[in-house]
Amino acid sequence: MTAVDPIAEYKARAISGAPFGPGSHTEKEGQTMTGAQAVIASLEAEGVDVMFGYPGGQAIKIYDALYDSKKIRHVLARHEQGATHMADGYARATGKCGVVLVTSGPGATNTVTGIATAYMDSIPMVIITGQVTRGVIGTDAFQESDIVGITMPVVKHSFLLQSTDDLTKTFREAFYIATTGRPGPVLIDIPSDLASTQMVFHYPDSVNLPSYRPTYKGNAKQIKQAINLLAQSKRPLLYVGGGVVASHACAELSRFAEMTQIPVVTTLMAKGAFPTSNPLDLGPVGMHGSKYANMAMTECDLLIAVGARFSDRVTGKLSEFAPHAKVIHIDIDPAEIGKIRDPQVPIVGDAQGILAGMIEQAEKAGIGSVGAEWFAQCCEWRKRWPFYHDEFIDYPSQIVPEVALDALSSKLDSATSIVTTEVGQHQMWAHQHIARDTTRSFLSSGGLGTMGFGFPAAVGAKIGCPDKQVVCVAGDGSFQMNEQEMATAIINNAAVKVMILDNRALGMVHQWQKLFYNERYSSTILDPVPDFVKLADAYGWQGERIEDPDQVEDAIQRMLDAEGPYLLDVAISADQNVYPMVAPGAALDDIIGAIDLTVGGVRVSEKGAGNAAAKEGE
Repeated sequence: MTAVDPIAEYKARAISGAPFGPGSHTEKEGQTMTGAQAVIASLEAEGVDVMFGYPGGQAIKIYDALYDSKKIRHVLARHEQGATHMADGYARATGKCGVVLVTSGPGATNTVTGIATAYMDSIPMVIITGQVTRGVIGTDAFQESDIVGITMPVVKHSFLLQSTDDLTKTFREAFYIATTGRPGPVLIDIPSDLASTQMVFHYPDSVNLPSYRPTYKGNAKQIKQAINLLAQSKRPLLYVGGGVVASHACAELSRFAEMTQIPVVTTLMAKGAFPTSNPLDLGPVGMHGSKYANMAMTECDLLIAVGARFSDRVTGKLSEFAPHAKVIHIDIDPAEIGKIRDPQVPIVGDAQGILAGMIEQAEKAGIGSVGAEWFAQCCEWRKRWPFYHDEFIDYPSQIVPEVALDALSSKLDSATSIVTTEVGQHQMWAHQHIARDTTRSFLSSGGLGTMGFGFPAAVGAKIGCPDKQVVCVAGDGSFQMNEQEMATAIINNAAVKVMILDNRALGMVHQWQKLFYNERYSSTILDPVPDFVKLADAYGWQGERIEDPDQVEDAIQRMLDAEGPYLLDVAISADQNVYPMVAPGAALDDIIGAIDLTVGGVRVSEKGAGNAAAKEGE
């Protein structure tokens, strides 16, 4: 876990009912100022030290007030979407709330993809948008957009500020809502005439929201019921999601798994929540999870879901998902309980406290290594069906993505590094092959699957964690979505590294077309693409391209050793697919392309999943 995580304090205050706020606002208490100045003073009161954004006409007064701030560093992105992803990456890496400031109209609408990305992955953010003056709202004024209405489905809450009387209260509530319970993005829309209105600054110490009271403490009776189910189980499995990271429950998770010897499978959002180096870790599960993890999910008789939401990319064909299992579902969001799978024991609350309660109850009941025998079976499966094997080379004269990412992983210490990914084949290869023992060290867009996320998120992570090595694993398609942020990286001395797995194609869609659409490659071939090395040079970066397998190790080392930003363009074949794979609409044990060492280390298809399964999933 990270040594210092501000949201841990927020959670403690929310549980105890203590006043919510760092109390650093007193120096400006009672001063007369403009609304714009009050916005900046409110951010300072919240302890915001970095924000990301892009100015414009309706936000100019706020930016003018920001000019005088001695506490807040503003990072000027080159696109509002990039700014939002940077704030997202900053929040994921540091545990702080990400903050974005943009103008109205197109400035605001350009943030929507970034807001939706944060919403789907439960990332705390506050987005401040300028708005046209109150007198012309609704008249289609220049650069007017109803950003509150546009973003309503993808924010945890939103505010359209109507008076400076509510300004500080709104900011107090926005940060509270964004960071407590199930975290998420909150939007504040500020008409520009309010920015110049005079007001007396008073920042509230506490929040009073009777309609919003997240449940933190799990029901004691339900926790006992969960332990009773565990005592009866022969094949228990821990299914871990991103909620474990958000709740700071990683230590409790490890202790519970080790004392009971229950194997652990993780979602993309939970990578690093349970150490890869722990033998109990079965790693990724679902569409591109290992065959052994998917077999464990299919054969378990008790599924303990902690901070996970039963995503379709995890469950596969829902009617055949974990068919033998009773379910314990732990989640702070009651809306997730029973949404996809009805649990035998539902426990609403904070995962950290609930796992601590389960540990206590298990110790009282004398429950020991209940999963040991079952875990031994999972280990046999792991030996039989590895993700990849050194003796198995699909394309001997070409760079193998799995080998390249294994090489990168071996050179990184997860305690001192952060890996971000774009979205596509490279994302799944990274999920499978990059080892992470530390939480908040692997950042990826899970729920929305946003191409263009990984690189700006890496910039935000590096700004938030300047002493860590930050590497973005990208595809040539995804990287081009927000490549303009190379300028943001260089001017902010953010020495991020970008490793592009370059197949000159939209790899994941290309793979689906190859497997399920008779190799009809409609609009997925990207040739020609930019000369990425020349692009790097144009932005003041270092860069190189490699095409030979013998170049991989040394090139990765040069990338990591470089002092400034560095782009490594790694040529791979568009024919290489991410395996194993569960076809859309298929069950988790219906797996394509798993390596089976008992039959000579070849890729096999267990049940011939193909077009029929794909069509069922459409």
